[in-house]
Amino acid sequence: QVQLVESGGGLVQAGGSLRLSCAASGTIFSINSMGWYRQAPGNERELVARISSGGFTNYADSVKGRFTISRDNAKNTVYLQMNSLKPEDTAVYYCNADINTGRFIRSSGYWGQGTQVTVSS
Repeated sequence: QVQLVESGGGLVQAGGSLRLSCAASGTIFSINSMGWYRQAPGNERELVARISSGGFTNYADSVKGRFTISRDNAKNTVYLQMNSLKPEDTAVYYCNADINTGRFIRSSGYWGQGTQVTVSS
């Protein structure tokens, strides 16, 4: 059983910063890629950023230059540093991780419960 627990969301003014964290726990053999997605009301869930086990990153065009994804493999944790926040960044942010629960078990994707980020103008 695997759990992803997010923290760090909240209310911030435009131009401000927030740092999201997501810690994976449970029966974990290895973690492949980890990432952050977001979903605003009335919109589909969209990719914000992902990071591979080797540290390679990719970002949505809308957040490039403002957001930075990183991970601490020793802590099974992924972070999202969000700077220069805009009202259009307002959404529920979800953590996702591709996890192997055993050496010979195919990996599966797991989701956190989501954390609200609200940016006021």
